[in-house]
Amino acid sequence: MLASHVVGAFWYLFSIERKTACWRQVCKNHAGSEYCSLYCGDDIFGATTLLNDSCSAKTPNSTLFDFGIYSDALKSGVINSADFLQKISYCFWWGLQNLSSLGQSLKTSTYVWEIYFSVVISISGLVLFAFLIGNMQTYLQSKTARLEKMRLKGQEIELWMAFHSLPRKLKKRIRQYEKYKWQETRGINVENFLQNLPRDLRRDTKRHLCSGPLSKVPVLQNMNKRLLDAICELLKPVLYIEHSFIFRKEDPLDEMLFITHGKVLAYSSSTCGEGANSLEKGDFYGEELLDWVLKTCPAPALSNLPISTKTVRAETKVELFALKANDLKHVVSKFWWLFSKELRNSNSFGLQQWQPRAACVLQTAWRRHKREKLQKSPRLAKEGSLSAADHHAVSETQHK
Repeated sequence: MLASHVVGAFWYLFSIERKTACWRQVCKNHAGSEYCSLYCGDDIFGATTLLNDSCSAKTPNSTLFDFGIYSDALKSGVINSADFLQKISYCFWWGLQNLSSLGQSLKTSTYVWEIYFSVVISISGLVLFAFLIGNMQTYLQSKTARLEKMRLKGQEIELWMAFHSLPRKLKKRIRQYEKYKWQETRGINVENFLQNLPRDLRRDTKRHLCSGPLSKVPVLQNMNKRLLDAICELLKPVLYIEHSFIFRKEDPLDEMLFITHGKVLAYSSSTCGEGANSLEKGDFYGEELLDWVLKTCPAPALSNLPISTKTVRAETKVELFALKANDLKHVVSKFWWLFSKELRNSNSFGLQQWQPRAACVLQTAWRRHKREKLQKSPRLAKEGSLSAADHHAVSETQHK
């Protein structure tokens, strides 16, 4: 398509050049050539009439001047038209027609540059046709290989479901999920694909996909970029088909959800009706898990996970990133000092909730201090500068 525009543009330009050449030749051959002028306002001795009659497209004179492949431009009147859309459309069609036919319909004159231009059109059409065939062959081979891979994987799944005697409805849901997963990923394991990317590309990709949902979490809105990068590093891509239950009410809330595509309904009643909260691209669910990790002394047991207060169901096909409770706990433990700055003035974290966290932070700092002294103790003991209290702290640390 682009080559057709280029060829048509050159054909239009050369058509004007050939008509100008015809005018110059008529002036040169005319008996009163010294009075012949190509200036539009100078019509001495009827030069304009002479030029238009001699270089007319309606009655071409191949003996006097052969326009060759440019005669269509004169006959159609495209070079005299002031309609830009008409010009570009006709020239594009001329280029596409002759490139697709490899220039076989071109009838050239003996003008050398016209012949070379026709040769370029013919060779370009042949090369573009070869590229088209090659790309189509590559595409068909790739598609055939993917379809064969999908067929073999489908057979394995069918055999597994038959071996375990799964009910018909469950088989149908599994087939729907596999079909949706194939349509979205074309057989690519998205998680492995992201993990195989370099660290900076993986982080930037996840940040681009999840920047919207992460920015809506109140606690994370003003957080340091390092913390957000650490969270993005631990996000896992997940797909759900329509009407799938992500969480049921009173299920353990073991992950936070960041939605990147589709629609999710969250409702607290037994049926999905009034009061349902619609979550779409850019929304998140599971802030209670973050609050639970922040309020619990630094290594909360996963057996005591918070309970989901709502049923979360995929209304359409959904793509989301999930942050597991264990990964969230790791991030909070690693970047607690960043969370403390944000939560210091938060009304939701009172003094009683801060006391266990403060105690744990002090214990961690004290253990780190004793560990550092333990590392320095052999040199200090050798120099005789280690006090009795320091010896007692070192022995107590070694015993623990």
